Formats: sequence, structure tokens, C-alpha cells
Amino acid sequence: MLDKLLEERAKGNTSSAIKKLMGLQPKTVIVVQADGTEKQTAIEDVSAGDVILVKPGEKIAVDGMVISGNSYVDESMLSGEPVPVLKKEKEKVFAGTINQKGSFRFRAVKVGKETMLAHIIKMVQDAQGSKAPVQKLVDRIAGIFVPTVIGIAILTFTLWLILGGENGVVQGLLAAVTVLVIACPCALGLATPTAIMVGVGKGAENGILIKDAESLELAKKVNAIVLDKTGTITEGRPQVTGIKWLNNEDTAKEILLSIEKQSEHPLAEAVVKHLGDVATTSLSMFDSITGKGAKADHDNETYYVGNKKLLAENNIAIAGELQDQAEEWGKQSKTVIWFANSKKALAVIAIADKIKETSVQAIREMQEMGIDLYMLTGDNEATAKAIAEQTGIKHYKAEVLPQHKADFVKELQSKGKVVAMVGDGINDSTALATADVSIAMGKGSDIAMDVAKMTIISSDLTKIPQAIRLSKQTVATIKQNLFWAFIYNVIGIPVAAGILYPVNGFLLNPMIAGAAMALSSVSVVSNSLRLKWKK
Repeated sequence: MLDKLLEERAKGNTSSAIKKLMGLQPKTVIVVQADGTEKQTAIEDVSAGDVILVKPGEKIAVDGMVISGNSYVDESMLSGEPVPVLKKEKEKVFAGTINQKGSFRFRAVKVGKETMLAHIIKMVQDAQGSKAPVQKLVDRIAGIFVPTVIGIAILTFTLWLILGGENGVVQGLLAAVTVLVIACPCALGLATPTAIMVGVGKGAENGILIKDAESLELAKKVNAIVLDKTGTITEGRPQVTGIKWLNNEDTAKEILLSIEKQSEHPLAEAVVKHLGDVATTSLSMFDSITGKGAKADHDNETYYVGNKKLLAENNIAIAGELQDQAEEWGKQSKTVIWFANSKKALAVIAIADKIKETSVQAIREMQEMGIDLYMLTGDNEATAKAIAEQTGIKHYKAEVLPQHKADFVKELQSKGKVVAMVGDGINDSTALATADVSIAMGKGSDIAMDVAKMTIISSDLTKIPQAIRLSKQTVATIKQNLFWAFIYNVIGIPVAAGILYPVNGFLLNPMIAGAAMALSSVSVVSNSLRLKWKK
């Protein structure tokens, strides 16, 4: 069995997170040859310079540059950005990202170990392998305690043998055995595991899954927390947060829904979901305009859905009330799209990744604990600033790549900080593996949860201060257990050795010593169980 484990370790198969990351790469790709024919090729055989065809829904195999076609690509595993990115000619694409509804061809630039995904895999491996386990306090005590007790037992027997007279051998043996019995380190051995067991169980009851004792013990020392934005502070799903209709007339919403249902743009899905109960209508001449929006005809009128540039190109007038609302939403870093006919704008729509209802409360609680909070996101500067202001976070960084998140964690650690990383995506996995305490959101990616030592099942940030309080209570209980186990032995061992015999002739019976030892274990377990009723 050991040989097999060592063999698997040598192959790098010890972490399921690594396996899942590797699973982001397809096994085969379609390579377009010089004569224009297409050939199914294993990913290992792809070389830099090969032209690869990517169809809708496929994973991109290697890093490269688009040479023809266009599509939206989900790059959330790299950037954390919830909205897919438009890729057109001369745009870079990366291995592991997922193509949406369009198709395109790109030329391979970096393959194999040179891709960004491969670098992420290597960083996760390095971060996981570099972590040294925290030496447990009880191990240090036991390393001194056990030989000390054996030495005391031998010394007790020797002293009784020398000073005990004709009954010295018998009394010495009884005293030595009593010392060993009363000092049997049951209470000492139970002090840590019972508290940890109850703490982990209480965490599970409250929706906090804790993988190991190390993270539970270390969480109390955390003085810096790095938060991902998308899916951690925010919900991670673009949603319509408001629609302003011209003169409050929404009679054309059926047309808006019908156009958006035919659009492949990811923001269109948010509008469709928002208008889900509205009936659709028939359209003609639907046309998707790359990078701008879409248009369609209805009852001899042309309607447009898209950005402001689309309206400007078609000389469409925008009323002051809609313009003012759009500017207000823009200041809040919301994405604004327009709905118009051929003459005037009919509505303006705001789309944003909403902040979770509990995020502001959780951030305030953590700050009250004296913890420094940092938000790292792949989003743009304006969005990051708006989210930071709304949640009360003082420190933030925008447009951050996965390796930069890990580097930032290391930077904080170099300053003496005990760092907790909270994230939910593949792009957070390296930073999670690097942090002292790693916390994943339960609604996030499997890879993030696999790397993290704690998982918040509900993805509710208020569970993080709760986990820190649980850590403090658990560690306090461990220290109490160790204290009482230590005091018990400090008092019990001298009495068992016969220190009172010269004073009043008292010798401790080995059976009573056994009962006292059992009672000390019961007291330690009972003290640990008190954790269940603490808030």
C-alpha cells in the first residue's frame, strides 16, 4: 500500500484539485490543416502555430490568438469576471476557458506546460506542497510528560527501596504502579481531539465544513482576510437591477424580450430572466451586431437593443430622463444597455452583479474583530471601487489575475500577517492553497472547495466571523482541558508517589488512582461538550 501511495505521489496524483484543473483541458481538438481540411488531434500533439477550430460550448485547449470568427468566451476561471468576454480577430484566448455560442479559429501560441492553465496547476501544486503542519501543543507536552512520568515512577521505586525499610520493595512497587496509573495520559490525550471533534461538529451544524484541526486552530489568529468579489461578496450572476421606461410606458417590453431571447450575448440572458413572465411576439430580420447589440423588425418598425454606440450610429434620440438615469447607474458601475426604435430610445436597463444581502453585515463584523480586509477582483477599477464603497472595504485591487492573488497573499504573509483567503472560483484556487486559512464558498467551483480547508455551505459571508469565533472557543477549550489535565497530574503524581506518607501515613490505593484518572478524562470530555451550547 505504501509503495502505491508513493508511486501516486510521484505521479502528482495526490490532489483531486489538480485532477480537476487538468480536466479543464479537452483531450482532443480540431486542427485546421494547410489545405483547409479539419483533423481531430490529441492535445499532446498540438504544436505552436497550429490553427485550431473552436465550436460553441467547447473548452479552449491551448493559449493562442484569434485569426477568424468571433464569440464570447467565459474566462471566469482566470479573471473571476462573471460576464463572458467578446473575442474577435487578434484577441488572445487561454486554455481552460469555455467558448459560448459562436465559433472561431485561433492560432496556438503556447502549448503544454507553457499555457496559463498549466502555470495555475503548477502554482497550486507548489502551494499545497510547501505547507508545513502546525506542531500541536499536546505533542510537545507529551514528548516531555511521558519520559518524565516514567522517570518519576523509577525514582519513586528507588526511594522506597532505600528508605522504606523491610516493606520497601512492596511499597515501592505499589507506589510506582500508582504513579503510572494516575499519570496515564488519558486526560492529556483527550484534551485536544475531543475539543476539535465537538468544534468541527458544531461547525457542520452551522453550515461550516472544516477539513482539518489545523485550520480550526489557526483561524483564531487570522488578522487579514482576502476576499474575492464575484460569487463571494456578490452573487456571481449578472442580474437586471432596474429598467427605466420612457414616460413610464412599457408597452414594448414584449418586443424587448423577443429580441433578447434570440441574442447570444450573455447580458441578454439577464434581461430574459427578468422579463420571464412577459409574452413574446413575432420578429423579422433579426441581426446580431458584434460588440454593439442586436436589432430586429416588428410591424414595419426596427428595434434596437445594445450599447449607446449602437444608438448613436443610427441617429436615435435619447430623452433627458433616460440619459440622467443612465448616468446615475453608470456612477454605480452598473452595465447600461438601451432599447430603442428607429427614432428614439424607449428604455434604459441596468445590469449588475448584486451584492449578497449578508455581505455588508459580515464585513462590518470582521472589521470589528480588528481584521484587515482586502478585496481582489478581476473586474475593472470602477466596479471594484463601487463594490468596496458599498460594502465598507478600505483596501481593494482590480484586474487581478490568479497568480497575482497568490502573490498578494504571500506579500501579506511576509509582513507577519496570518492570512485567510475566501474565494469560490478556479481563479482563486492558487491563493486558497497559499493562504494560512483557506475558505471556499459552497456554491462555487469544486476545485476551490477541494483546495480550501473550510467550506461555507450557504456561501453566506456571516459564517466567516462565526467560524473565527468557533476557532477561539475551541482553542480556549483545548487550553482549559490541558490546564486541568496538567493540574491533576501535578497534584496526583506526588500523592501517588507517597509524599504524604511521612506526614500522616497516607498511601494512595492504585484502584482509587485508576478511578481518579477516569474522572479526569470525564471532566475533560464534559468541558469539551460545553462547546455545543456556546454561541
